[in-house]
Amino acid sequence: MTLPDLLLSQLSDPFRIGLLIALFITMLRTRTASGIWVPLAAGVVFVAVILPTTMQNTLAAPLSQVIGVGVLANVVIVALIMAAWEVYQRVRR
Repeated sequence: MTLPDLLLSQLSDPFRIGLLIALFITMLRTRTASGIWVPLAAGVVFVAVILPTTMQNTLAAPLSQVIGVGVLANVVIVALIMAAWEVYQRVRR
């Protein structure tokens, strides 16, 4: 599997997207106590590591590559979630 194919498959993974939406909602609820960036960064790395290490099938690429591309995919998804949240906040006002 090539890197672009791996990235596209991770960007379209519904379980990954759901985990990152839950991460974002949790960050919103706890941002006064723990801030914004540290929980998001920790969650992005956690999701990138936990998904390929718990997969039941064999990986199409080395684990380090899958995790690296997973971090990139998670950053893109979280950026899209944050952008959608900002648009929602501006429209709501």
